[in-house]
Amino acid sequence: MFVVVWQFEVADEHVAAFEAAYGPEGSWAQLFRSSKNYQGTELLRDAYAAGRYLTIDRWTSEDAFRAFRREHDAQYETLDRACDALTGRESRVGAYTV
Repeated sequence: MFVVVWQFEVADEHVAAFEAAYGPEGSWAQLFRSSKNYQGTELLRDAYAAGRYLTIDRWTSEDAFRAFRREHDAQYETLDRACDALTGRESRVGAYTV
């Protein structure tokens, strides 16, 4: 398994839209589901810091994730730009093998 983890800081007024886009049934997960190698997304809300979130995206392998990115780069970038306004800060925590 290959896991990609992102951290986000979200302003109060964007929380609902952010959760809708980045949650396990959101826009990102819908795009990722076009790959049979996508295994799901978790959205974690920090219990002590308001507006801080992690996303955990699971793939069968790093090669599968990279193939998805190559094949869907235009859609990925379009969605990324559309979601830019929802986050104040976004950073990739890392990519991990399990």
